Amino acid sequence: MPGEVIKTKRNGGVLEVTIDRPKANAIDAATSRTMGEIFADFRDDEALRVAIITGAGDRFFSAGWDLKAAAAGESPNSDYGVGGFGGLQELPDLNKPVIAAVNGMAVGGGFEIALSADLILAADHARFSLPEINAGTVADAATLKLPGRIPYHVAMDLLFTGRWMDSAEAARWGLVNKVVSAASLLDTARALAATLANGPPLVFAAVKEVTREASHLPFHEAIKQVTQRKLKTVDRLYSSEDQIEGARAFAEKRSPVWKGR
Repeated sequence: MPGEVIKTKRNGGVLEVTIDRPKANAIDAATSRTMGEIFADFRDDEALRVAIITGAGDRFFSAGWDLKAAAAGESPNSDYGVGGFGGLQELPDLNKPVIAAVNGMAVGGGFEIALSADLILAADHARFSLPEINAGTVADAATLKLPGRIPYHVAMDLLFTGRWMDSAEAARWGLVNKVVSAASLLDTARALAATLANGPPLVFAAVKEVTREASHLPFHEAIKQVTQRKLKTVDRLYSSEDQIEGARAFAEKRSPVWKGR
């Protein structure tokens, strides 16, 4: 609807979420709470399989925290909602694929929102930066996540200097999955989302939970979490109709029909 700062669009099993706060798609606490509600609804809606997060326009994906709101008195410790800043990075049990379509600059918290997605597509003019160092503060979520996504020394360079990384360099370090033209970014994201929406949702859920919950464990303990079905999504998968359907489809040399149950 006109006037909404977060626009949503459903296309079958795909939810598109667009940050639309000119000029920089910056996010204040109220916007973050709205995003958290949207992504919580996405998580809980069995008809939705995949989400795309992007920004309106072609200049900014998101500039992160709204500094105008901060100047007006909004605290960094404000209530950002159920999913934390941007609705994604602290949302519990989000076991569905999320694609970030980075259509421009991803700065500070905007960069961290992209890092909260499972797959990142970038327009060829997109750029990434963590300028918090220049404000005497810490890019908290990026400091936790980035050294595990790209080489440590490259992550430290970004965190220590606040410099810009263009999309070509981001692809070279494996930060983004693919760089495409700005004109084809959303079409590419939608095609990828459609492929995932036709995939096995229970498997995707298990992959996300295993990755999230077992990453801090030694391998022998982590593998037990899976083989002994101690994780909720894994237990559900191994007891599901989809598990049987996958085996039958393979034996019958046909494409499986996933029902998510």
